[in-house]
Amino acid sequence: MDEKQKDYLTTNQGVRVGDNQNSLKAGERGPTLLEDFILREKITHFDHERIPERAVHARGAGAHGTFELHTSMAKYTKAGFLQQPGTKTRVFVRFSTVAGSRGSADAARDVRGFATKFYTDEGVYDLVGNNIPVFFIQDAIKFPDLVHAVKPEPHNEIPQAASAHDTFWDFVSLTPESAHMLLWAMSDRGIPRSYRMMEGFGVNTFRLINAQGEARLVKFHWKPQLGVHSLVWDEAVKLNGADPDFHRRDLWEAIDKGDFPVWEFGVQVIEETPDVATRFGFDPLDPTKVWPESIVPIELFGKLTLDRNPDNFFAETEQVAFCPSHMVPGIDFSNDPLLQGRLFSYLDTQLSRLGSPNFHELPINRSDAPVSNNQRDGHMRHTVNKGRVAYQPNSLGGGCPFQAGGNAGGFVSHSERIDAHKIRGRSPSFGDHYSQAELFWRSQSDAEKEHIVSAFRFELAKVESKAIRRRMVDVLTNVDADLAKRVADGLGLAVDDVDTANKRLHADWHKYGVTSPPQGQRASYEGVLAPELSMAETVKNTIKTRKIAILVADGVAGEDVDAFKAAIEAAGGTAEVIAPTLAAVSRTDGKTLVPDKALPTVKSVLYDAVFVPGGPLGSSALEGEGGAVQFLNEAFAHAKAIAATGAGVDLLLAASLVPVTDRTDAALEASPGVVAVRKADDLNGAAKRFIDAVAQHRHFGRKHVKRVPV
Repeated sequence: MDEKQKDYLTTNQGVRVGDNQNSLKAGERGPTLLEDFILREKITHFDHERIPERAVHARGAGAHGTFELHTSMAKYTKAGFLQQPGTKTRVFVRFSTVAGSRGSADAARDVRGFATKFYTDEGVYDLVGNNIPVFFIQDAIKFPDLVHAVKPEPHNEIPQAASAHDTFWDFVSLTPESAHMLLWAMSDRGIPRSYRMMEGFGVNTFRLINAQGEARLVKFHWKPQLGVHSLVWDEAVKLNGADPDFHRRDLWEAIDKGDFPVWEFGVQVIEETPDVATRFGFDPLDPTKVWPESIVPIELFGKLTLDRNPDNFFAETEQVAFCPSHMVPGIDFSNDPLLQGRLFSYLDTQLSRLGSPNFHELPINRSDAPVSNNQRDGHMRHTVNKGRVAYQPNSLGGGCPFQAGGNAGGFVSHSERIDAHKIRGRSPSFGDHYSQAELFWRSQSDAEKEHIVSAFRFELAKVESKAIRRRMVDVLTNVDADLAKRVADGLGLAVDDVDTANKRLHADWHKYGVTSPPQGQRASYEGVLAPELSMAETVKNTIKTRKIAILVADGVAGEDVDAFKAAIEAAGGTAEVIAPTLAAVSRTDGKTLVPDKALPTVKSVLYDAVFVPGGPLGSSALEGEGGAVQFLNEAFAHAKAIAATGAGVDLLLAASLVPVTDRTDAALEASPGVVAVRKADDLNGAAKRFIDAVAQHRHFGRKHVKRVPV
């Protein structure tokens, strides 16, 4: 284009922006500078775009609880609540989706927020993390662009809480640093079974500082006691219709019943040596990278238990204000450029969303430690300050309040020597965008890989621009050739070699003004697997809090129901009896059974497993209920455990659990996760086998009957 015709990017004051990819830093790996007016203007405008709900993480659920330290962390930090084993700290945790509005559905494919507010004796400490340990971008200056891209498109406000549209994939296809995060988001981690079965990660790199002033780089981790489990995509789509509040309800009901969610708190620690940027094959300050546990083990030191639901959603869950800048002595920031921007952005957002610099006085945000300073007035001020002095130093107030200093428990920032030029740029150590994405892919089980491929196919098939689809396949070619081919096959595209793909990518990046950090040397993870990146080996020895449906009709074998229900509840699960209506059903022993739910009001996606008890009349009655057959078909296709006793096996055969040509009891029993017992001589043994199958969460090894449209 002619120079005068070019549409240059400018600030709101009309100043042309020379670099919109990097914030202003003191050196390539140094901290972000406050004078970066371009960063501050961009993020300030973004922070204030939505009133009053959060710009991101608008849809959430929260709970109160306690963090208890079981191993002293004094060797790493002087933080008071991490010193003495047995110390208990009050907490409030908020879980959330990122992209959707406050009224969106819970089971959308999305990153989940995992934010924890610690009310320590030294002040409030906020750990604001996610259920995925990496992020899409390396520098906070790109955050408004990312969110604008993933949010509903501005011309028609479509789609809600979904990334399957052109603007999102246009952005990430032009942002190579997103490759690793895309693998995580397209994996089953993007559709968790519940908040209680998610890992939590601090995402950013922080520092811990001990009493001797020694600093170390750290990443924080939450490990769920129940393991890490997810939904499958078809199930998630249907859940959003059957119960848009599925995750909220699950958390509330578990706590209400006394099944308190528990996580172990842990930390990875790296000594900050002069060669720290290069010695691991990744830069510890790069938020698009994990620290593989085989290289940097996790040290677990405490337990989080959520044991009380909020009294009022708005006053607590909606008004809670998390800020990464809420720190206590002994914990400090690193120069992670994503974290550096978050330190400004979160506080600025709370000022807009809650309408006052006094948001810290709301009960849910109030510190348990005494608050004493010279801040006064402002919108919605609660504190009534007495006296004439509101400045420091002073003599009229006796000098109070005094500076604490380091010796009296005051916050002292890590003394880091910085000798660098001001620069908009990134270190070459941030330039490896694909090696950890490849490591993630190779570490997945076959079923998880299939789900990732399906997710990419679904999302990109929703993209209207063929050029964007082509570009994304080229990006995936850099990650893994098999992954790229499997995705491309579903899109009707060919896969080229890496050199050809990169020529196209670089031509597009140049065409659309993308500046990328210098390409660093690709780390070698050849022959290395990271089991912690897969959910295949997670906790699978309990059915605690699992919800199991028991399908019944008139003429049901009551002893079968009693035996299975007792076994399920003894193992910590919940059994719900479901009948065609809410009317009491007759049992073969002459008694009656009152259903918990009516079949038309529930779906299989609301349950973790299903049991069909015996009784010839009950089984034949359910065969005439389309809802019952569909219930079983979906549960089977979603890889859930299924059991039947006596004549209940006939209902399994009437459904599409096995091919029409092989509708036999043997075929049912050969299918993983299916327990089909004709002779109910050993109900307790059958129930135990069923419980063991439920504990496995899903049985992806079974063959799916393709004529069932799920």
